[in-house]
Amino acid sequence: MNEQAGRMIRIGKLVPSDRDDWEALFRAYVEFYQRVEPPEMYERAWREFQADTRLHALGARLDDRLVGITHFFVHPSTSGPDVCYLQDLFTAPDMRGKGAARALIAAVSDRARARGCCRVYWNTHESNSTARRLYDKVAENRGFIRYQIEL
Repeated sequence: MNEQAGRMIRIGKLVPSDRDDWEALFRAYVEFYQRVEPPEMYERAWREFQADTRLHALGARLDDRLVGITHFFVHPSTSGPDVCYLQDLFTAPDMRGKGAARALIAAVSDRARARGCCRVYWNTHESNSTARRLYDKVAENRGFIRYQIEL
């Protein structure tokens, strides 16, 4: 938990009553990366997060407000123990720099450690300077460049 002006940021699983707030945050994340996704993508993702078997989600709450989300999954590695991929991380614009994202990363790291993972990793766009200021404090940029083939 991180303190925010005397109030605590709490991290926990998303519950059914978070559905609308989660989608608003996830849509803002998708829009930030200038993508458009069909409504069924949000439905599929929510079902997966509620099942909590293959894909996982956590939320950051300040008081009763959902102010940040993260999505992650564990997968095997050819060279060692399983690893955890932190796929999405987003905080409400008015909450940036107040500890929610740092708390979400720490919570994902704790869960990955508990599952025997040897690392947590993620990607961000090189132009995302706001997020990179935090990432440079909590993780190491190993210099990898991502390539992608759309199918």
